[in-house]
Amino acid sequence: MTDAGPLTAATAVHSPMDPYATRVQASGIRFLYALNPLAKLAAPLPAMAVLVFVRDAATPAAFLLLAYAVLLVGVDFTRRLAAVLFLALPLSALVIGFGFALWTDPSRVDQSIVVWQLGGWTMYGGALAVGGATGLRLSAIVALTLIAGLSTTGPDLVRATVQQLRVPYRIGYTALAAFRFVPRFGHELDVIRQAHRVRGAHGGRGPLAAAARWFGYVVPLMAGAIRHAERVALAMDARAFGAHPDRTERYLVPWRVRDTVFVLAFWAVSAAILTAFFPWGLS
Repeated sequence: MTDAGPLTAATAVHSPMDPYATRVQASGIRFLYALNPLAKLAAPLPAMAVLVFVRDAATPAAFLLLAYAVLLVGVDFTRRLAAVLFLALPLSALVIGFGFALWTDPSRVDQSIVVWQLGGWTMYGGALAVGGATGLRLSAIVALTLIAGLSTTGPDLVRATVQQLRVPYRIGYTALAAFRFVPRFGHELDVIRQAHRVRGAHGGRGPLAAAARWFGYVVPLMAGAIRHAERVALAMDARAFGAHPDRTERYLVPWRVRDTVFVLAFWAVSAAILTAFFPWGLS
C-alpha cells in the first residue's frame, strides 16, 4: 500500500521511485534531493579531510559558510533545519571552543592578552583563539556531513553503493533490510505500549514504574523481532538471495552529468578556499 493507493504489479514496474522509501517532496530549486547520494558524499569529503589538520579559524569558517549556503539552497527549509543551523551548531561550537580553551596548555599559546584571572589560573587570549578555531573546525565538518545527511534516504544510499561502488549486494541489501527493521520496531513498540495500557499493566509514576514498563516491553519486542527476522530470512531464501553473483536492480539510482558537475564545482570552491587561506591554514 502506498500513499496513492494499493501497490499493484503495473504501478510497481513502472514507478520510478521506491514506494517504501521516505522521500521529501520539494521544489525543483532544492537540487540536493535529485543528486546521487555518492555525489553528495564525495563532494565535501576532501574538505572534511583537510579540516582535520587546519589550525586557523578562517578556513573552517569559510567552509562553514559554504555548507550553510549549499544547505539553505539545496534542501527544504524547515524548523528542524533552522534549529540545527542556527541553534545547535553555533551553541556546539561555543561549548566545544570554550572547553578546548580551558584544556589548552597556557605555555603553548600567546600570553600577551589576559582575558581573566581566577587565583593562580589565567585565561589567555591565545587559548580562546585555539578553542574557537577547534570549535569552528568541528562545526564545519558536521555542517559538511549534513549536505548528504539531510537530503539522502538510507535505501538510496545502499542502492548507490551497490550500483556505482560495486559493493556486493549480499552486504548492501542486508544493510537495506536493517534499515527496514527500525520503523518496524517503532511500530511494534507502539502496539505493545497500547496493549499494556489497555490491560493496565505497569501503571504508576516514578522511576521504578518506568523501569518496570520498559522491562515489560523487552520480551514481547524481542519475540516480535525474532519473528520478523525469520520472515525476512524466509523471503530472502525464496528469492534465491545470494545464489548468484549479481541481481537485477528494480530501482536505479544513476550517476548523471549533474552529479559530476556538482562534485567538480564543490571541489573547485574548496580548492579556492584552501588556496586563499593556505599560508595561515596549515601548520
